[in-house]
Amino acid sequence: MTKINWKPGTMLSPLPPVMVSCGTVDKPNVMTVAWTGIISSDPVMTYVSIRPQRYSHDIIKESGEFVINLPTWNMVTAVDFCGVKSGRDIDKFKEMNLTAAPCANVSAPQIEECPVSIACKVKSVTNYGVHDMFLAEVVGVSVDDKYINAKGALDLEKAGILAYAHGNYYTLGRNLGSFGFSVNKAKLKQMQKMEKVEVEVKKPKKTSDEKDTGKRFPVRRSPFGRRPLKKDDAFRKTYKAEGDDRRVRDENSKPFNRDGGNRRDFRGDGQGKRDFSAGRRPVSGFGKKPGGHKPANGKAFRKA
Repeated sequence: MTKINWKPGTMLSPLPPVMVSCGTVDKPNVMTVAWTGIISSDPVMTYVSIRPQRYSHDIIKESGEFVINLPTWNMVTAVDFCGVKSGRDIDKFKEMNLTAAPCANVSAPQIEECPVSIACKVKSVTNYGVHDMFLAEVVGVSVDDKYINAKGALDLEKAGILAYAHGNYYTLGRNLGSFGFSVNKAKLKQMQKMEKVEVEVKKPKKTSDEKDTGKRFPVRRSPFGRRPLKKDDAFRKTYKAEGDDRRVRDENSKPFNRDGGNRRDFRGDGQGKRDFSAGRRPVSGFGKKPGGHKPANGKAFRKA
């Protein structure tokens, strides 16, 4: 494997595109933030990095409170909208049909549609280049009970939490293992079995109530015997014989010639002229020049 050197960049991904709500329940505001994460697990400390030009920056700095809301995949439109629009111009809660609900331990509202809301109180504000980092302590967590599994933990796959990487939104994939499975023999064996499982996708069977919606071809009429032709390779097949392409009709269809012979390639003197045996007459219009035909009004075609 060969690696190339890049200039320093924000390559740490994926990250959660969280919706940070601030203000009050009566006058809420929300913005989308990707620069966030955990600082410490005891005490539980987190952070969000926001540009000073953003409308939410001054609100959080003055109140010292905010709520981190984890959105689901079906909220991706609202997530993107709240990241590009400013609360100075519009009410983003109203525009995206979001509900501002009271949150325990802080005056900032939580977003009711998000399955997880994390209440935070600011401890310090530090400037790092173009962003100010709000270091905060987690003082409360609200979780939707329908996403709690039998063990009392949050089922992230069921919740459908979003992920963000290099300007694109993603959903979380399948669970590959739990923490510590690499040293737990029972869990390791179970994961190895999962890697060998192949999922077979079967098409559902049609029921009697379902109608056949297959494409139907229009019926064409054959110039030989005036019998309908079907668009089926089994009905007519093409093969090469002596350098000529000839079509052979199926034995179920009646032959054109009354004596039982199939359609022939009429060749007489070998000079390319058509020859007909005794008692044979060409089909009406066969062999006529295009100029011999007249339109319905009886007037002949003019020569160009």
